[in-house]
Amino acid sequence: MKRRDFVKLSALLSASTVLPLSAGAPNDKVYSIGILGYGDRGSGLHQVLNSMPGKFIVRGICDDLPERLDKAKRNFPTGIQFHRDYRALLDQRNLDVILVATPLYLHFDHAKAVLDSGKHLFLEKTMVFNTAQAIELNKIKGKYPNQVIQIGHQYRYSPLYFKVKEMIKEGWLGKVTQVSARWDRNNDWRRPVPNPELERKINWRMYKEYSGGLVAELLSHQMDFIHWAFDARPSSIYGVGGIDHFKDGRETFDNVQVTLRYEQEGMVGNFGATCANQYEGYSFKIKGSKGMVSLLMNEGIFYPEPETRAELEQVDGVSGATRLTWSSDKKGVKILDQPTRDGSFYAMEDYYRCLMESELPYSNIINAGKTAIAVALANESLYTGKKMDWRPEFDLG
Repeated sequence: MKRRDFVKLSALLSASTVLPLSAGAPNDKVYSIGILGYGDRGSGLHQVLNSMPGKFIVRGICDDLPERLDKAKRNFPTGIQFHRDYRALLDQRNLDVILVATPLYLHFDHAKAVLDSGKHLFLEKTMVFNTAQAIELNKIKGKYPNQVIQIGHQYRYSPLYFKVKEMIKEGWLGKVTQVSARWDRNNDWRRPVPNPELERKINWRMYKEYSGGLVAELLSHQMDFIHWAFDARPSSIYGVGGIDHFKDGRETFDNVQVTLRYEQEGMVGNFGATCANQYEGYSFKIKGSKGMVSLLMNEGIFYPEPETRAELEQVDGVSGATRLTWSSDKKGVKILDQPTRDGSFYAMEDYYRCLMESELPYSNIINAGKTAIAVALANESLYTGKKMDWRPEFDLG
């Protein structure tokens, strides 16, 4: 790179945190939301929506577990209708949007029902459970051109991840060949069950009939960002794992490692998670010939390779140049000047823009469908021991 290129890179890394979304969206309509599925995610998104009173208002909540509905009724005694049957929620006339946060195995049926009801759809990730559902939902979407459908891969909306995408696109990392991503924890991932008959309903993540396990619930976020940032999809997928720590009757693995080969990009992605050690927690490294980006959920650091670092230091030392913010160990440059907010906030901000302007969301059925297919192939490889190849019918459009 020439000196002017390093000046541009320095300016990019010195820029303040900005939201590259929703700036032009007029704020003259409040959308009424119904939440389908009121577990941790559904109730958490309710809090996010409540922080945007000029844009969204929750007017309906549905969950088939009485305990969750009772808690919601105590917290919101007025202004909200409550339902045990999702069809009653869809029939509620004063709703514009249904936010689906139900277990993964229900996503396809609920998404289709929402679209058939004529309402807009916000569908949590992972989009659907298997490849056939991803292909089918992609076909169905054409019947509903006036309904805005967003999928909940929120890192596509974070100012931090937007900036990293720009760095990749402009070549500041050089030739990227390796991605190393982890999402580790040290707990059993269980939720308390008031009645043994509700075990599979409440702890659905533990059972293969209902869940995509660690790959769907955690690693799909990082996979999706790589697919977005590089405009890529894997050519082949291979995974290994097992129930290696918690011998408690679960069926989904508590320890996984999945390798995605991106043949066209000349890149290998390594995505892993364990339930038996929390040291690394969320870790996301994108490694290129000119530097590496190391990401957390809300902040990141660019670690330049020696030649790139030397040039950046020279630019940084020039009088009048924008000063870089180096990391505490002086080995890297902070990508943003301050941590970002929860990615769900940015996702809902831009969903509002898309609703107002009838725009296609950044996370939509086509690209989120490809990520869902990658997750399904990864799980098939984990449980069969076979390498899975991407097939032409998986290239949704």
